[in-house]
Amino acid sequence: MDVDVFVAAHRPAWDRLEHLTKRSRKLTGAEADELVLLYQRAATHLSTLRAKAPDPALVEHLSAVVIRARSAVTGTHSPAWREFGLFFSRRFPAAVYRSWHWWVPVMVVSLLASGVVSAWIALNPEVQAAVAAPEEIQQLTAPGGDFESYYSSDPAASFAARVWTNNAWVAAGCLLLGVLFGLPVLYILGSNVLNIGLSGGLMAAAGRLDVFLGLITPHGLLELTAVFVAAGTGLRLGWTVIDPGRRTRAAALGAEGRSVVLMALGLACVLLVTGVIEAFVTPSGLPTWARVGIGVVAELVFFAYVFILGRRAAAAGETGDLDARLTAATTPSSG
Repeated sequence: MDVDVFVAAHRPAWDRLEHLTKRSRKLTGAEADELVLLYQRAATHLSTLRAKAPDPALVEHLSAVVIRARSAVTGTHSPAWREFGLFFSRRFPAAVYRSWHWWVPVMVVSLLASGVVSAWIALNPEVQAAVAAPEEIQQLTAPGGDFESYYSSDPAASFAARVWTNNAWVAAGCLLLGVLFGLPVLYILGSNVLNIGLSGGLMAAAGRLDVFLGLITPHGLLELTAVFVAAGTGLRLGWTVIDPGRRTRAAALGAEGRSVVLMALGLACVLLVTGVIEAFVTPSGLPTWARVGIGVVAELVFFAYVFILGRRAAAAGETGDLDARLTAATTPSSG
């Protein structure tokens, strides 16, 4: 696609949209209808540019135009319940969707690495001996041992709160510490891979891999996905420090940082769901297929939420950032 031709063809409509947006409180009925139509067209143009000609400066400019127009179309007064609804229906899923090029590879690599570590430990008795004493391994892997009893070690409600708090801190660490060139995120991911691989390998060596998968799958699918989303987003933030693109480093970090904070809030809610599953479903008396089925359904719902709802919101111009009315104005930059 020739970007110059595309811009020349649609620039008058964008300028007209900006003009109507500024006059949104004084529009006639016909002008209000025109505002809605131009907003819808501009959102489509933004989606096209992102897909076929991702010029950062142009996309950023048109995103701002679309966001301001959407505010004019939907009204300036936003009750708290409406902001709450917009966050979960548009901003959070769009933010997760926009980061999928980072967190999906992180997820694939981490799961493969965990599998390799598990197989290495399970197939090498000398590695097992180096990891822990035989009696410690027996205590961990035996029926009713530490691995199984962990999930019922406390009353369900307090266990759910403890698990949620811990996982929320891990996700927040991945997100916020990514600004340090992503290095802390790699450490957190490595620790996560080793922990899963170690437990899985020892349980497999004891002939209890089915028990391991039956206990970790109900909550672990969605829980690990949330951590991978946080890690991928944190790594993207770290890369923004290294290469901010055509924006100034301060502007790029401001935009990405706001999106990261919003995502931390959203992932805390996702991890609350996984904490409830881990406390009430994982140690329950339900058959294994039912417990695993609940975990699979929760994972599929999250993927549908991101790749259907989030994709639509992103295509409509949602960036996962705060509403333009709540952010400071920035000056254009070139590079």
